[in-house]
Amino acid sequence: MDFSTPPLKNFTPVCYSINNPPFNYTSPVASKYFSAVFTALGLTSNLIAFIALFKSFRRTHSRSRSFFLIFLGGLVVTDFMGLLVTGSIVISFHITGFDWRKLDPNCHFCNFMGMSMVFYGLCPLLLGAAMAVERFMGINCPFARTTSMPKGRTVSMVLMVWFIAGCISLLPLIGVGSYHMQIPGSWCFFNISAEGNDMAFSLLFSLVGLTSIAVSFLLNTVSVVTLIKVCCGQGKTQRRRDHEVEMMIQLIFIMVIASICWCPLLVFIAQTVLSGGRLQIRYLLLWIRFATWNQILDPWVYILFRRAVLKRIYPRFDMHRDSIMSLYPSFRDTVRRFTRPSLASALGSDDSGEMDKSNVTSTQKEPAPCP
Repeated sequence: MDFSTPPLKNFTPVCYSINNPPFNYTSPVASKYFSAVFTALGLTSNLIAFIALFKSFRRTHSRSRSFFLIFLGGLVVTDFMGLLVTGSIVISFHITGFDWRKLDPNCHFCNFMGMSMVFYGLCPLLLGAAMAVERFMGINCPFARTTSMPKGRTVSMVLMVWFIAGCISLLPLIGVGSYHMQIPGSWCFFNISAEGNDMAFSLLFSLVGLTSIAVSFLLNTVSVVTLIKVCCGQGKTQRRRDHEVEMMIQLIFIMVIASICWCPLLVFIAQTVLSGGRLQIRYLLLWIRFATWNQILDPWVYILFRRAVLKRIYPRFDMHRDSIMSLYPSFRDTVRRFTRPSLASALGSDDSGEMDKSNVTSTQKEPAPCP
């Protein structure tokens, strides 16, 4: 009797079981020039933003501002590393044209790239939601945050976001979903399918991303409304909230960019899985390109939408409440109808580290004694 095992050459690893390279697929979206330009532009943008963030962090005296800069720093580092890892693999394939089956016969390299795509894809969305929660607590519930909260706790929140995204990216390695080679053969991603565990992981990825965007939208909307009420309040002793307005402007743009870049891909994945239809490769590549723009545009939000830059572009620009309301008196009157001046005191203790040299005192007149 012959108990010999089949030769290994007849064994097809999981990552090549659906799409087996080489591929004969040409599309402008899958061009090597797109990959090179996107990667170079994204790396340069994030490097510039990181330098600007580092300088701002060293100069800031506001505790809430330093918390926000830590989150922004985590976002910039994540975007930079995501482009560096995935972009280097894709560009190397286009330059050398290596054979995946010979280079990675056991799918270790393909699994690594698939994990990187999932990890660096979810991190910006989860960080955007975490930043929205931090700003919501800082603006709407300032007394809920202790004024002595260390910066290390904010760093821990960033690390927690990375940990959650990392755990999700590891699920296909334990059987929940699977990573596969994707057309045109330059990248790996999880299998978008309506079957079994692949369906579960596809829906999980889409649901986590869409939920993060929804949470960001909801909390940022409430924070903006509260901030408008405070800025348009009638209290004369209200401190300037320039940095609060600046942070909310930046956070709103980050949310809008993430929504535009990621919603098409997330909706496409959910729709493909739930409908049970065939995966449309051209749309998958197109929406992946859209998602890549998020890593390129995120750093420019901080680079461009800073008070120093805006004042250089438009010298008359001022975020101070009086100057803004003087430009739009009708807007001020309209908003004041729906605001309560008492909300202005809700933000009084947000920034314990901020230098406030003026003390406001109030006295009450005692009634004259009766004769």
